[in-house]
Amino acid sequence: MRSTADKPVLGILFMIGFCITAPIMDGMAKLTPNEVPVLQIVAARFGVQVVILIPLAILMGVAMRPTARDVIGHLMRGLMLLLATFCFFSAIRYMPIANAMAIFFVEPFILTLMGGLLLGEQVGPRRIIACIIGFIGALFVIQPSFQELGFVALFPLGTAVTFAAYMILTRTMSDRQHPITLQAYTALGASVLILPLIIGFDGTGNPWLDPVWPNEFAMMTLLAVGIMATISHLLLSVALKLAPTATIAPLQYLEIAGSVAVGYMLFQDFPDSLTWLGIAIIVGSGLYVFARERRADLERRPTPPV
Repeated sequence: MRSTADKPVLGILFMIGFCITAPIMDGMAKLTPNEVPVLQIVAARFGVQVVILIPLAILMGVAMRPTARDVIGHLMRGLMLLLATFCFFSAIRYMPIANAMAIFFVEPFILTLMGGLLLGEQVGPRRIIACIIGFIGALFVIQPSFQELGFVALFPLGTAVTFAAYMILTRTMSDRQHPITLQAYTALGASVLILPLIIGFDGTGNPWLDPVWPNEFAMMTLLAVGIMATISHLLLSVALKLAPTATIAPLQYLEIAGSVAVGYMLFQDFPDSLTWLGIAIIVGSGLYVFARERRADLERRPTPPV
């Protein structure tokens, strides 16, 4: 029998698993042939997750009937995650995964600021300065990409903003529902929202939105995107259940290493020196924000009686 003290260690291992599998999902999305529109890749990502997680939630007995309030919450989370995924998959179609991931990691700074504005969380001047420095680091990655690709280089920022909103919504719902239920219904909500788009854009000829019948290789990559998305998010859910958020959140930056490895192995992409400088600034600032939030959380906890 494992002791309670072992759980943070297990949580860290599951978080490392997430940081390995999530970039593989991105790699499969980038590997999908260009004739398959981004909207169809996103639809596969959520559709496969629904097929896997809804039966799993039922078998585990956690597929509780959502209230009207929960339905709205799942649809809003689904919309935010749908937009985040669409922006990111659009970005990596034209730019290296590691570059897009580095820009995306301004998300903790956006989440910190949103928490202060929307949830009334205290955000001190030091964390604000760290956020500003982190955004400056992102500019080191964005600027050369913007010169080469134009507004596509800003798509990961769209992912960061919408994913931060998704996390805000998650904070308001996670204490009432099992993580697998939350993910299953959110994937279902995203699928419900994306289905009318797939039908509506069919035959329009839009290269980003008009669905096509995929060839055998594309079917394999689309299936892999959905499977790896499901596995990675299950690993993340278990990690959050086994260890405090403050313990495992900084480990998410290992996802950059996973993105570099996947990008190099599949596409021979490797960040240049300016991108590495931006990554170092973003990670350093992010770790400082995590450290300040952990300290603030400890200060908010009541002192146990002597």
